[in-house]
Amino acid sequence: MNPEIALSPDGVDVQAGKPATRVSLSQVGVTGVEKVLNVDGMGHYHAELNCFVDLGPDQAGVHMSRFEENVAEAMDFVAQQESMRAEQFAAKVAELVRDKQGGLRAEVTVKARFPETMPAPESGIPTQEIYTLLGRAVASPNGTRTVTGVEAQGMTACPCAQEMVADLARGRLGEAGYSEDQISEIVELVPIATHNQRGIGTLYVGCTEGSAEDIDARDLLRLVESSMSSEIFELMKRPDELSVVAKAHDNPRFVEDCVREMLRQVVEKYTDLADNAFVMARQENLETIHRHNVVAERYGTMSDIRSEITGDSHTQSHLTMREWLDLG
Repeated sequence: MNPEIALSPDGVDVQAGKPATRVSLSQVGVTGVEKVLNVDGMGHYHAELNCFVDLGPDQAGVHMSRFEENVAEAMDFVAQQESMRAEQFAAKVAELVRDKQGGLRAEVTVKARFPETMPAPESGIPTQEIYTLLGRAVASPNGTRTVTGVEAQGMTACPCAQEMVADLARGRLGEAGYSEDQISEIVELVPIATHNQRGIGTLYVGCTEGSAEDIDARDLLRLVESSMSSEIFELMKRPDELSVVAKAHDNPRFVEDCVREMLRQVVEKYTDLADNAFVMARQENLETIHRHNVVAERYGTMSDIRSEITGDSHTQSHLTMREWLDLG
């Protein structure tokens, strides 16, 4: 008896049998699969995987143990490569799942946490920062598509509140007898207070199968961090704190600004990225003067985003990541 297959007392493969209600299922699979991966030769990192496959109307269930076997097989494949990225690992698992489970479509997501040592802005003290590497892949009859993603934190300073504080300062300076020229000079030179948020930026770039474009997750991280008012650091001395606060208040940005800045940098950096490549930028700000958070995002093809940034077009229908992945 093969222990991977659930058999009834008369030796029938239960999962392969017909269900009581004949209807297909969009997704069946496993979530929260934890592994330690060697990602792109940068070291061993903790990763969490979700693996899904579609299920036809005439099959009762999938073989759950095969998901684990597929992940293990893909990990063996990764170990034999000189370089393997998270999205490539997700693609390998998705192709194995689709093949071994007999589905038309399989989808795998990988979320890996990894450290990078970054110098503090003024003291140069090395500090370990934890970043998130994201990979997603869909294997379908049309082929396999992947997206590379990263998630990073930063700081934003609110432009609206800063302008209100500046107006307050102008009024008080006027009441104190300063001239208009003096007031303008003071407001220009002195940092103006505002409320701040810790922001979480996410950026995905998807390339079609066989694309020559090389998307390095570390480059995407720098784009995400620089899209906010300032980077943040786990370990800082007082000069570092001053540098971060001053930079943020000299560079106030709304949540919408962060998303648009990510997109602008992607367009400028990846000039050879195909028109049918996929981009998704998302920013969530953890508000300090509200009980709610604020979110902005934009997704779509590189062609649509380029045409809006460089021209006067307006794309009213934005292609989602799931739609793009399913195009194969």
